[in-house]
Amino acid sequence: MIEYILFSILLLHFIHAATVAAAAGQLPPPPKKWMTLTGNPPEVVAKGGYSGFFPDSSRSAYQFAIDSGIPGTVLYCNLHFTKDNDGFCIADINLGNATNIEELDPRGRKTYDVYGQIIDGWFGLDYPAQFIFDNVTLRQNIFTRMAVFDGEPITGPFDIKEDVNKQPTRLWLNVEIDMFYNQHNVVPERYLLEQLNGLPEFISSPEIGFLKAIRPKLGNAQTKIIFVFLDEMRIEPTTKTPYGTILKDLATIKLFASGIVVPKEYIWPISKDRVLMPSTNVVQEAHRLGLTVYASGFANDNLLSYNYSYDPAREYLQFVDNPLFSVDGVLSAFPSTASEAIGCLNPDKNAPREIEALIISHNGASGDYPGSTDLAYQKAVDDGADVIDCAVQMSKDGTPFCSDRPDLMKTSTAAILYMDLMTNYPEIQAADGVFSFDLAWSEIQALKPQLENAFDGELARNPANKNAGKLVTLAEFLEIAKTRVVSGVLIDIESAPFLAKRGLDVVGAVETALRNAALGNQRVLIESDDTSVLSRFKDKPNYQRVLYINATMGGVPEQVASEVKKHADAVFVHRDAIIIASDNFAYNFTNTVEALHAAHISVYVGILKNEFQNLIFDYLSDPNIELATLHSLHVDGVVTDFPATASMFSRSSCTKNGSAFVTKPVSPGLLYAAAPVAAPPLLSTEEVVDPPLPAVAANTTPPLGGPGASTAAAPPRPKQNSSTTLRINPAGFLLAYLLAIVTLFT
Repeated sequence: MIEYILFSILLLHFIHAATVAAAAGQLPPPPKKWMTLTGNPPEVVAKGGYSGFFPDSSRSAYQFAIDSGIPGTVLYCNLHFTKDNDGFCIADINLGNATNIEELDPRGRKTYDVYGQIIDGWFGLDYPAQFIFDNVTLRQNIFTRMAVFDGEPITGPFDIKEDVNKQPTRLWLNVEIDMFYNQHNVVPERYLLEQLNGLPEFISSPEIGFLKAIRPKLGNAQTKIIFVFLDEMRIEPTTKTPYGTILKDLATIKLFASGIVVPKEYIWPISKDRVLMPSTNVVQEAHRLGLTVYASGFANDNLLSYNYSYDPAREYLQFVDNPLFSVDGVLSAFPSTASEAIGCLNPDKNAPREIEALIISHNGASGDYPGSTDLAYQKAVDDGADVIDCAVQMSKDGTPFCSDRPDLMKTSTAAILYMDLMTNYPEIQAADGVFSFDLAWSEIQALKPQLENAFDGELARNPANKNAGKLVTLAEFLEIAKTRVVSGVLIDIESAPFLAKRGLDVVGAVETALRNAALGNQRVLIESDDTSVLSRFKDKPNYQRVLYINATMGGVPEQVASEVKKHADAVFVHRDAIIIASDNFAYNFTNTVEALHAAHISVYVGILKNEFQNLIFDYLSDPNIELATLHSLHVDGVVTDFPATASMFSRSSCTKNGSAFVTKPVSPGLLYAAAPVAAPPLLSTEEVVDPPLPAVAANTTPPLGGPGASTAAAPPRPKQNSSTTLRINPAGFLLAYLLAIVTLFT
């Protein structure tokens, strides 16, 4: 009886403590409920190991998949065979694409008919196992990826049954062409049942006959049998039926398999314009029948749908965390990104922030819409930017408006409408251009904004938004900030001395616009590369002055940091001021952040872009690893073309110990010891301090709304004959012409 009373008291005490803790927010959140078949988190399957970085199916690829992936990452081996029936892992039957076999046996090229497809190359079934394992080495089979890790030996399933710590791994063996091998007296079934010494957790194949034959021979083994769908028009060898037709009768698959692998486009089709289409019901139908579904084809350096804004993690989330279903696993060449999507990223825009560093837009959400337009700013706010930015330019008649730079040729259709005004101002830039201060505001209003690509070709940004939105005045920008209730604004002021000599007072225009806007509690950041501009705002204690330092630097001496502090509360620096790279790998960190923090100066870093070509190799084509690295360096804010990516990362548990997955920051030299490179020079005082601003000259152009000024958009002015336009040089004219052609036909 006494024991019962004591137990009751303890139970009541526990319930009370749990209630108090829950009310205080101290208890961890309940486990996430997944819409997989079992309710468990989706599996991460490393296809060929970490084949997006190392050669496919190399030991380094498999070990790195384990080290960088979520616990329980499955190792996928695409199984092929030697002439003496030994199995090895390789991306493709043709060894010529992924090994050095051609160098070893230049006369060994052969041609085989594989289910009606004629393949010319080198094949494992023509060589004994000893030759393959002792001599053949792997190389990166996708030639747009780096080749610095080429040269590892061929890997067999027996090599990856344990990791380097002798712990058992989770192994998936895929038998790609069983019927073909049997026709050449090689028997994959015999290898699996008699030679492998222990069955893997998963056996898969795109051949129904093989799976039907091996299933009853597995006995009480817990091996999962998975049927692999290929492209819809491909013919399944056993039934001679297109895979697209088989997909319509999943009930027959359930008779011999526990799950299916389908190309990801089977689930979320993508249009020819790279736009996401409505999902199919493949996952729901498979789950209704009790089949697990694994989606294949994921790689960070693929050409993603524009819906994902070049953020590969968002593609995974589309498959595992949507309101309709979740696939049961993903096959990926970059398993760490799949791991963070499943293990720590939080797509809930209302989730609390885990990282407090400011998210500052770069011309709004300029990765998705033309920069500095109403749509770019609205999306930046919707995507979670703390601060939206306006780089202030001036029209000839004194209207301040937002645009990345005074040359409008790449950010608008100026190359088409005002080619005759192309000229050169060495104080602004080396190249010829069409400049805002040579145009009246009404003429600028006649322009269409233009989405600026970070990279050309297939990595171009969404052409559907090429000319979307409209340019906004500084006053309109501030009104957007007020009505959309964004936390703050950043006003960037460049070229103030040059504009003053032309009679344009950009600093005064900003002061007037901010005074008229009455932003209230919203924070204001004033940015400039000119310390004299920042000095104009030193009497505004509520404003944060940000010095833009456009210099590659190896660090900041203490005395220079002290000089910066006299003029600014924060700095905006480029990424190469923080991380020194060699051969596109991280070589070292600078002391920039540490030195500036010691002087009580905040550090903002940019410009972040999601496109994988913008990332050093250590970031594994994943913008979240760059964010994790900058967080580990304690930067105070990031400036980005894609605020949505930074916002989602800031609301996620990816940097917290105890999370299901932690996104590891870069450690220079850990993945690859790049060639030594000299550090850039330290920042100097001469690169910081500027002379006083000149007086503003008289401007004879009537301001907007003054006598003779029009508020309507002016029609394009008549083109002048280029032979009589003295300001155009031939090279500049050709450049403008080419830009106009590109603008019209892209």
